[in-house]
Amino acid sequence: MAEQKTKYTKEGFQKLIDELDYLKTVRRAEVKEMLKEARAFGDLSENSEYDEARDQQAKCESRIAELEYLIKNGVVMSEEEANKNIVSIGSTVTLKYKDGKEVTYYLVGSNEVDPLNKKISDLSPIGIAVIGKTKGDTITIAAPSGDKEATIVHFERTKK
Repeated sequence: MAEQKTKYTKEGFQKLIDELDYLKTVRRAEVKEMLKEARAFGDLSENSEYDEARDQQAKCESRIAELEYLIKNGVVMSEEEANKNIVSIGSTVTLKYKDGKEVTYYLVGSNEVDPLNKKISDLSPIGIAVIGKTKGDTITIAAPSGDKEATIVHFERTKK
């Protein structure tokens, strides 16, 4: 069975690469130094500093493996691929709900979600509803509290 590729914005994919580089070059060296210092305290069987350094090493290596997997199985949505006439990953979308409230979202890949900054996944109920749509379209969002209707009042490809 083929592995599912995760879509990313250019910005989101670059963050993964930057974090991986930091962990491999800077953080590994810091953890190595922590281990060296902890070993200097003597008996490793009762050395809490050594145990903490080993925990940090395990966390670092685990995150490196996770990032390598995400990068290997990720694809960047390029500007050439994106149809500028319809909503897709990398679009900023403004929706107007029936109560008159307007909300602007930035559509990102599923691993880039940041709700506090209105970055929503293409796989979220709103993302699913707006993908492939255009300005003026009325969409139905399958929300847990019941379907909600909104109109796309504006969208644009975000240059990041």
